Amino acid sequence: MTTAIQDNQFATLGNGTRLHFASAGEQGKPLMLFVHGFPEFWYEWSAQLPEFGQDHFAVAPDLRGFNLSDMPSELSAYKARHIVDDLRLLITHLGYEKATIVAHDWGGAVCWNFAIALPQMVEKLIIVNSPHPYLFMQALATDPAQQAASEYMNWLRNAGSEDALAKDDFALLDGFFHGMGQGPAHWFDRDTQEKYHACWARGLTGGVNYYRASPLHPATESNKGPLQLNLNPEDFKVKVPTRIIWGENDRALPKTLLDGIEKFVSDVQIERIPEGSHWVIHEQPQRINQLIRQFLNN
Repeated sequence: MTTAIQDNQFATLGNGTRLHFASAGEQGKPLMLFVHGFPEFWYEWSAQLPEFGQDHFAVAPDLRGFNLSDMPSELSAYKARHIVDDLRLLITHLGYEKATIVAHDWGGAVCWNFAIALPQMVEKLIIVNSPHPYLFMQALATDPAQQAASEYMNWLRNAGSEDALAKDDFALLDGFFHGMGQGPAHWFDRDTQEKYHACWARGLTGGVNYYRASPLHPATESNKGPLQLNLNPEDFKVKVPTRIIWGENDRALPKTLLDGIEKFVSDVQIERIPEGSHWVIHEQPQRINQLIRQFLNN
């Protein structure tokens, strides 16, 4: 038996940010937090919430800047540390001291940082197609193939990219789902498309600002990006049990980004899905659920 999803819930956090969230299951059971990426929203996890709401309080927020959550206007509000703080405060607001965290894409970028900064608040960390920040920084700085694969990030950083994304009834964003896999995304049916279009119509600037606020992008003449960073790898160690699920047919985030992960995560398991694209959560929801469930049980 699965549990029903409840959305249209809001949490006003201690930092003043108001986040929308959906949930399944009973508050009081162990907390599982599901954190979406770009250009998505809580609905990315619609196949996970009912499954894990059976024995957890499964919660999927809209990150700040997305869908029904607050959309601050200042670019600096989208730096990773503020998003990490939102999640910390959300966990506390819900009445918990820690959570099992499942995250994808930008949500994963934020949650890698969360696990590094606040390991005491993470029971287990499950990352889907989102590179460890130090390894991603290295690849952007030194790997021409990764620089080429990530060139879209610089396009998104440009002024007006949100207008281009919204043009012709979100044609480019629809193409983002179809183009980053192999051929059409069959999961992106009319009903799902309508839900995403309603989300995008609420505003795209917040989501794009994640790219604008981050130093992790290919270097350009005017912005050296990762080349100007002087980071200590010791500051990026992850000390919580971690499982990584990686769709290896990801055009933007190739599987080479996993090389060297054991240097940064002492307790790590990697599950590779060779045919899975960046959108593997949607393509194979039952398999993703099964892999998450296995990790919870061991």
